[in-house]
Amino acid sequence: MSYLNQRGVFLQMMQPSITDSNTIVSLQLARKELGWDAEQQLSTEALVDSIYVVAVSADKGKTFTIRTDKKDVDGDGDIDSDDKAKLIALAKAYVSIVNP
Repeated sequence: MSYLNQRGVFLQMMQPSITDSNTIVSLQLARKELGWDAEQQLSTEALVDSIYVVAVSADKGKTFTIRTDKKDVDGDGDIDSDDKAKLIALAKAYVSIVNP
């Protein structure tokens, strides 16, 4: 995350293997909080309000299911299908970028 952007998304993908035929995308959505360590006299950075989501695909990233408790990721105050759709779209986009 940059100094100007205090929110970030971290993605990791596990491709199908001999033991597991699923494509798994792990998503972490977090906010960066800047602080000050008075003892060390250094600025600090910490990730806070992290949300972890796991998206699983049995068809090499064409469709995904979400394996996580529902979270309000779009900030509209509702936990609904829009949240799930946004997470699935993010997982699909990531898989298409990693495997063009």
